[in-house]
Amino acid sequence: MLKFFKKKREEPKNFREILAFLKKLEKNIDNLSQDLEALKHSNRFSLKKVGMIRFNPFSDVGGDQSFSIALLDDNNDGLVITSLYTREGNRIFGKPIKNGGSKYPLSQEEKGAIKKAIG
Repeated sequence: MLKFFKKKREEPKNFREILAFLKKLEKNIDNLSQDLEALKHSNRFSLKKVGMIRFNPFSDVGGDQSFSIALLDDNNDGLVITSLYTREGNRIFGKPIKNGGSKYPLSQEEKGAIKKAIG
């Protein structure tokens, strides 16, 4: 191991130095605790839950090239994206999700993707 990357730390020589070291350590732990709480709070709103359903909207043609995907956070808020594939083209729809539901009508595939994401 390369020693020049390691800082040499002097050992405390008396009780006063030990107290100063412990106070500095306590301050560092407090700062780390505050940072951790801030990360926990902001992480609640990250998209973490994913559910996807592939399907064929037209029984007479094609395969399962259409899909619905739900992307949700810890509060089951987020969005669902649906892609409907046809020979003539592709249509994509997005709907906001709040508490696992939407103010817009959801297809069975979209509901299934949300259910998968929630687990």
